[in-house]
Amino acid sequence: MVKVYSSNYSYDYGFSAVSLAYFLRYPNPYARHVASTDTISRSFDPDTQRLTTVRLHLKRSRLPPAVLKLLPKSSVGASSDGSTQSFILEKSVVDVNEGWMETESRNIDWSNVLSVIERQTYRRPALTNATADEIEAFKRDGTIRVRDDERTDVAVSVTLKSRIGEQLRKRRQRWGEQASATSVIGAGEEEPAKQSWFSSWSSSAIRSAVESISLQRTEKSQPKAQKGMSVVLSRLRHGGIQEVLEGMRHDREVEV
Repeated sequence: MVKVYSSNYSYDYGFSAVSLAYFLRYPNPYARHVASTDTISRSFDPDTQRLTTVRLHLKRSRLPPAVLKLLPKSSVGASSDGSTQSFILEKSVVDVNEGWMETESRNIDWSNVLSVIERQTYRRPALTNATADEIEAFKRDGTIRVRDDERTDVAVSVTLKSRIGEQLRKRRQRWGEQASATSVIGAGEEEPAKQSWFSSWSSSAIRSAVESISLQRTEKSQPKAQKGMSVVLSRLRHGGIQEVLEGMRHDREVEV
């Protein structure tokens, strides 16, 4: 089973400001858990007029207690208090002429436990507030150059898929083979060891539990991500890049 979160909303800022804020969004008051951001590659295609960027984010987080009860801390690299960190690979493509940006982010660490793929589309509303001449031009040649008005539409999709069940199934197969070997060799009259409550769970039940818990966490974190972008956009509007940089420096100094 795969869990999917989706959402649609708008920013009351033009596409140019929103696309810039996207690359300046970490850290912010709602994302101080982002420890670092590094640009891996960046290229511009002169034919398509599109900018492609690949970045790597290092994020700190604390696993929900429910997940810690389901999974060994070692399987997700968590410390004794449940704190962990993971690398997130992000790819974005921006087309300023057509007024859209598509992004995809996915976790690199512990993807064997839970794979999280987040896709976002930022789009300038093509025909919103367009003049009659602009609409006629659109009907004529299929393209339109619209003023960068004060709105950008956003569509978000997060796909969560756990593979922990596959690991447990393989582990249980090994356990079964070991048990069969013991029975062939002869284990005397000893009673078989009792299964723990965890081992009695089916693989699908564990997988579903991990995905459901992660979905609940996504439903709480996505509105915060939207608020974080709004903070960066507000800083851009009132003080430009200088205020954004000062805000980033302040957010880094505040402990998570």
